[in-house]
Amino acid sequence: MNEKLTSEKLRELWGKTYNSDGKPDWSHIFPYYHDDIEFHDSIQRIEGKDDFVALCNRLTDRCEQLQMDILSVSHNENEIFFEWKMTMMFKKFPSTPMYGCTKLTLDDGNKIIKQRDYYDLWGDIFNGIPWFRRPYRKFMHKYFG
Repeated sequence: MNEKLTSEKLRELWGKTYNSDGKPDWSHIFPYYHDDIEFHDSIQRIEGKDDFVALCNRLTDRCEQLQMDILSVSHNENEIFFEWKMTMMFKKFPSTPMYGCTKLTLDDGNKIIKQRDYYDLWGDIFNGIPWFRRPYRKFMHKYFG
């Protein structure tokens, strides 16, 4: 059984996930995820741990390096909400800092049953331009999803 997921444990685990030397590694946090995890962000919605692990692996493959700074954490009985800055370094593109937050919902067994990431990669602007909307979403899916 995993150690209880607290604000402090979250900082420790996510601090190991995203490092300053090399690709991210999520293997140590996957045991905290429920088999029926529901993940949702600005680009996609995924159900099931296998698909979530595959999503993480695709992101790892596409990035040379990923770094995340946890800016704040708030925790109540079965929810953890944290604010972050993530910088992605790609092979062919400049570093991309993103600011966002994540809401984790824990089940009775202290497993993450829902994860909702909130961030915006210029989506509100590009969605308002009809001829650019589709290429932008294709790009986002190809490189981030």
